[in-house]
Amino acid sequence: MIPSTFDYAAPTTVQEALSLLAAADSAGDDVKLLAGGQSLIPVMKLRMADPSLVIDLGRIPGLSGITDDGGTLTIGAMTPHHLMATDPLLAAHVPLLQMAAATVADPQVRHRGTFGGALVHADPAGDMPAAVLATGATFTLFGSGGERTVDAADFFQGYFTTAVEEGEILTSIRVPTYDGWGAHYEKFTRVSQQWSIVAVAAMVRMEGGVIAEARLGLTNMASTPLRASAAEAALAGCALDADAIAAACALAADGTEPASDLNGDADYRRHLVQVIARRAVMAAAGLQPAGKLRVGA
Repeated sequence: MIPSTFDYAAPTTVQEALSLLAAADSAGDDVKLLAGGQSLIPVMKLRMADPSLVIDLGRIPGLSGITDDGGTLTIGAMTPHHLMATDPLLAAHVPLLQMAAATVADPQVRHRGTFGGALVHADPAGDMPAAVLATGATFTLFGSGGERTVDAADFFQGYFTTAVEEGEILTSIRVPTYDGWGAHYEKFTRVSQQWSIVAVAAMVRMEGGVIAEARLGLTNMASTPLRASAAEAALAGCALDADAIAAACALAADGTEPASDLNGDADYRRHLVQVIARRAVMAAAGLQPAGKLRVGA
């Protein structure tokens, strides 16, 4: 199929984009913002989205790139996944985001798709939301009322639903640095480049031969990404031992509400997330090379 007829605008400033959004809202028009288009264009082709106006953010300077602000990295919303997966600042300070970005779809999608676009799309099976949630990032939004920030814990509100309000644009994401932390993003799919059936974004800080602190983000275990709070608490003070880590990660499914679909029912996902969490934490702690553990082992 092909999309319905729509108008197209390519503003060169955030303020111009906001003015276009405000005018469309006043006229009662349905408007969509275009970032990389890797989610929007397919749903427009299927006419699951039928906007009368598409506003392309690709010509606005300053919305792409990664800067070090001292203790925090600022990532432009239009930064492509490919840059995320290869950027030395992320590799040095927040490697979890680099690892997650490297698993997104295929090279073509990673070159066109954007970090902010994936976050605003808020697909619970998407790779970036859970990783961002684990980092405790904050989101910078611009609208007619000016700038506001939203914590990652409050940003994802439901299936394909975020805290971005009508007339607002996500411009950047600020991520604390995690120097010295181990990290790993482990995902399970049936075929290469598929959406995650279950994935776990793990970061661990080790001290004195134990895991002093852990942060775990869960992909596709509810209508939004989740933190595995019970498993995080159990991992704090956990010995660097496979059995002890497995016991802590057995709590990874606590508080989740996974869906049942053709890829697996809810009980399957609850079991799988325990296995994937163990794999992710073991790899993040340097106890197991990534991808060497067998599912179900």
